[in-house]
Amino acid sequence: MPLPSFPIKTRRLVLRRYAADDLDALHRAQSREDVTRYLYWGPRSRVEVEQALTERTGLTELRAEGDRLVLAVELVETGDLLGEVHLFWVSKEHRTVEIGYIFHPDFEGHGYATEAAAQFMRVAFDDLHMHRVIARLDADNTASARLLERLGMRKEAHFVQNEFVRGRWADEAVYAMLASEWPSAQLAEPFVRGLPGDA
Repeated sequence: MPLPSFPIKTRRLVLRRYAADDLDALHRAQSREDVTRYLYWGPRSRVEVEQALTERTGLTELRAEGDRLVLAVELVETGDLLGEVHLFWVSKEHRTVEIGYIFHPDFEGHGYATEAAAQFMRVAFDDLHMHRVIARLDADNTASARLLERLGMRKEAHFVQNEFVRGRWADEAVYAMLASEWPSAQLAEPFVRGLPGDA
């Protein structure tokens, strides 16, 4: 899969490969309940984060269906690690990828997550020539849903109590966008403007 060269830079952000010296910052985020609340896994110990970081340093290519690309998101101005963005290759035949993201709540309100996710939408459609980008999330995660809507994605499904996650039955929402819809969604202002609830 012909990925662009890394890092990917915007006016405010750098999307780059993870490095070993990201451990402290990654642990500060992944050890928090408010960061992992809607994820399949809960707050992680430092050992668990170290294992996760080792895995992430290898997730830099999309060679086959089922592969995952994960990049760290760094603030240009300070060098702070804000979070990460994901692309998961769902289907080669149907040219579909899934987008995901995890951001530290201390950096909310500046539009960073939207700006970073928009770059991965661009990669999916403009560089990888995907037909469809989807996102799956806990339906209770309204902040994430608003981010996807700012990207121009539409809600296509709501599955009621379809997964048992960390001791509770969770609803799942599915959002999507087609390649034919991507050009009309490229509105510059939402990708750089800080909005309430946006990381």
